[in-house]
Amino acid sequence: MDNNNNNNNNNNGDAMIIGDGQSRQQQQQPPMKRVFTPFQPCRSADCYKKLQTINEGAFGVVYKAYDKETGEIVALKKIKMEREKEGFPLTSVREIKVLMELKHPYLVDVKEMVFSDKSVFMVMEYIDHDLRGLMEAIKKPLMQSEIKTLIHQLLSGVKFLHQNWVIHRDLKTANLLYTNSGELKIADLGLAREYGSPLKPFSEGVVTLWYRAPELLLGTAIYSTPIDIWSVGCIFAEIISREVLLPGSSEIDQLDKIFKMLGTPNETIWPGFSKLPLVKNLNLIPQPYNNLRSKFPHITDLTYDLLERLLTLDPERRITASEALEHPYFTENPPPRDPVLMPHFPTTHKAS
Repeated sequence: MDNNNNNNNNNNGDAMIIGDGQSRQQQQQPPMKRVFTPFQPCRSADCYKKLQTINEGAFGVVYKAYDKETGEIVALKKIKMEREKEGFPLTSVREIKVLMELKHPYLVDVKEMVFSDKSVFMVMEYIDHDLRGLMEAIKKPLMQSEIKTLIHQLLSGVKFLHQNWVIHRDLKTANLLYTNSGELKIADLGLAREYGSPLKPFSEGVVTLWYRAPELLLGTAIYSTPIDIWSVGCIFAEIISREVLLPGSSEIDQLDKIFKMLGTPNETIWPGFSKLPLVKNLNLIPQPYNNLRSKFPHITDLTYDLLERLLTLDPERRITASEALEHPYFTENPPPRDPVLMPHFPTTHKAS
């Protein structure tokens, strides 16, 4: 059950708890970087002309469109209302709230909300690619310097969300957009939640299976920012290898793949592991070896070290976004590529 407990009242410089909100390191809470725009009348959806369908998911349909008044190309997300019996979808309320209040270069920008007689639309900046589709479309792997730029941008956006008490809860390559200006944008915040200290229970069924942290798979309802960091580690590995790191077919299979890759947890490497809700239901076969390195034999030692820290089994010991941005991986040669020099690609959105 989700309990909303944000920390808008904690702007007095009190120490915030990072990680899962229990015994992790403390640091001073940064000032809130929220944007509260003055009320403006909502325009009609008729101000936009749809050009093509870009994507359709559980929570909405996204169109490429243009503003009839300015000619600006935008992404127009129609919010699905058909399944709602009691008003506006809660997931959409959360996404709109987060994206309208939090502005950052590596978060997709929401411009306004528009309405028609029976539909509600979110107007966002139009971006040519999602990272998953782009990696499937391009023929050659990204250069090391380009991967560093993408991961640095991703961690910067994730750090910003976490500093502002927001967990994304569904980071994956399909939810990351890439502009032809060389910028990565975090999108699809329908599952995002504000969190607080102390932590309260949240929904367990979050994060797409292949990117889901082991503590979620083991049934914890008390979690925080480390679940996003695990997803970043899976994304990092996927960008390097151009294939999904842990493509499980079920929750049990996902856990099996994680433990075969990283070793079976115990109380020594993950204090409290045995007390997680679903551990008693598992017949765990001890596998003491971490096989992550054998999956990536050609990466540098620093690349491997960052990847391993992102994919640490114990969420208390998993690196934070702030710590990851200071990792020496980003200062070893080759350095991250300047975004203006990042490659440009033909759009991967097919007309439909």
